[in-house]
Amino acid sequence: MSLVLALPQSIGEDPFKFSSAALEKAESKYGADTRKRLESWQGLLASDKKTDDMSKLKLVNDYFNERIMFVSDAQNWGVEDYWATPVEMLVKGRGDCEDFAIAKYFSLQALGVSESKMRITYVQASGHGPTNLAHMVLTYYPTPAAVPLVLDNLIPEIRPAAQRPDLTPVYGFNGQGLWLAKDRSSGNAAPRKNNIGYWDKLMSRRGRELD
Repeated sequence: MSLVLALPQSIGEDPFKFSSAALEKAESKYGADTRKRLESWQGLLASDKKTDDMSKLKLVNDYFNERIMFVSDAQNWGVEDYWATPVEMLVKGRGDCEDFAIAKYFSLQALGVSESKMRITYVQASGHGPTNLAHMVLTYYPTPAAVPLVLDNLIPEIRPAAQRPDLTPVYGFNGQGLWLAKDRSSGNAAPRKNNIGYWDKLMSRRGRELD
């Protein structure tokens, strides 16, 4: 898939404000529904940035959970694993768990939620299939030592991690680094280097022509 949109290279104020020409190109190539999704997301990101974080979390969590269809990467991209940018996800109108978590992360960051409070978190999920499911969610930490809130596509409500016994965290990361769950439980809050290849590839595509 190739999509050229006039996107900026970094997150800032109005980070994904598409030009009329870019929207017309998207509509011509991918259809009216794609344009509507991109315009709708642009409207979401233009929401009042002065509202509290909880309001923003609910707004963004509901937006993606209600509008985007869950499909596997094999169905969506023809490969076992692919981490889509928010624009790639919206162009197709579907994605898997990491795509939901990533799109929520970037959307909340654009709305002014501090990156330091958010981690894209890899978990093992039980009770959602015959075996433990490799799954990804977005977690939000009101304070560094707080029990995080979980934004998930499996369960639509935002719940504290303590109320999600079905999820066992393995590691979490953001643009600042990576934290292993065992490090947090041992009291070590120092991040490790985020050297996740899929993240690097996603970041290299973000704001450029998307393949």
